[in-house]
Amino acid sequence: MKKYSWIIVLLLCAGASSAQRPLSLEESRRLALENNGLMKNSALESEAARQVRKAAFTKYFPTVSASGFKFEAQKSLMEMTSAGGNLPVYNGNPATLPYATEFAYFPSTTTGLMKSMTTGMVNVVQPVFAGGRIVNANKLASLGVEASEYQKQLSRNDILLKTEEQYWLIVSLDEKLRTLQAYEALLDSLLRRVEDAYASGFVLKNDVLKVKIKRSEVLVNKSKAENGRKLAMMAFCQHLGIPYDPGIVLKDALTVETSPQSAYVDAAEAVKARPETKLLETSVRAEKLQSRLKLGEYLPEVGVGVSGLYLKTDEAKGRTIGLVYGTVSIPISGLWEGAHAMSERRIKEQIAQNNLATNSENLLLQMEKAWQDLTDAHKQVQLCREAQAQAEENLKVNQDSYENGMIGVSDLLEAQALRQQTNDQWTEAMAGYRVKLVFYLQVTGR
Repeated sequence: MKKYSWIIVLLLCAGASSAQRPLSLEESRRLALENNGLMKNSALESEAARQVRKAAFTKYFPTVSASGFKFEAQKSLMEMTSAGGNLPVYNGNPATLPYATEFAYFPSTTTGLMKSMTTGMVNVVQPVFAGGRIVNANKLASLGVEASEYQKQLSRNDILLKTEEQYWLIVSLDEKLRTLQAYEALLDSLLRRVEDAYASGFVLKNDVLKVKIKRSEVLVNKSKAENGRKLAMMAFCQHLGIPYDPGIVLKDALTVETSPQSAYVDAAEAVKARPETKLLETSVRAEKLQSRLKLGEYLPEVGVGVSGLYLKTDEAKGRTIGLVYGTVSIPISGLWEGAHAMSERRIKEQIAQNNLATNSENLLLQMEKAWQDLTDAHKQVQLCREAQAQAEENLKVNQDSYENGMIGVSDLLEAQALRQQTNDQWTEAMAGYRVKLVFYLQVTGR
């Protein structure tokens, strides 16, 4: 029976280990870009902009229209009445016609016209000149595609930054949990020793209670960290577009692979590569194209066309007629309005230029702040590493002093808590540095 129990334990352990799902940072970035709703919408907006450009291109080609009309009236729309009377009879000699002696009576008659009609028309018009609106509309549509790609890049940057933040948050929580577990094991060992010492009469019960209180505090913090880790992992899975799996284990560890200096670039050059700068420049060009489109509304329009007409009225035989024509339209009365409209367009162009200048300065300031934050985060990592080493040495000294009876359990607990605190600070500093590094790379157009 004992043999079978060991087999069951081994199978359970194997099942637990196989349930783990390793997930790297690179794979997380890929999943976020593939499944995130914001990225999907950005791709759809880019496709919509391309469809707008294709629609604008069709304006270069002739417009073809067809129409038909048919009616049956209750009575004729037009009536012609001829009065009756005597008509001279013609005997073949023109000379006797004015002096005819014989006549034929002709009664009055009424003739109806257009009681029914069938028409059909096909019209083809080719624009020759439209004030430059077709050309500029196509340029504006192409600019829209370009802007959508820059917007897509911005969405990609936001998603990747959020992925890094959530990934390193979970890694830092895992590190804190490991530290808490080690702290808990250390307190368990200390509690056993203190209880033995109390049983032997070497320490007071107060020392036992101090260790138990500290252990309870660690258990509470451990529970909070576990709950926080679960919620963070659920949010991370939602961000990646995958089902929540408690067995997910993040593979990448917190390390400082590069110094800030290796990532530094000149801000004045880097601002040119920012998608935000590209969008601002696109906005300036778009305003200029809008001005050209507005100007085109007040310029003459020239076009040529071909029409084919089919007409059949009443009982007459249907006729087909072809037409070739040209059109010229001059908006004479709109010139006064156009002068004010073009003044408005020039103002909007200047606003776009001002926005480009102002926001470029803001981007430079953002890059400078990102650099300062990165260097501060690196200094924080170094300081936390030094504090961590000092806390480790302090704990070792206090443990030796406690073993030799030179200090009490309170001093030892304080030294252990200090090491726990410095470990957590180092973990937070490392995670913060990784996020600050990614953010600096993004704001410098990389």
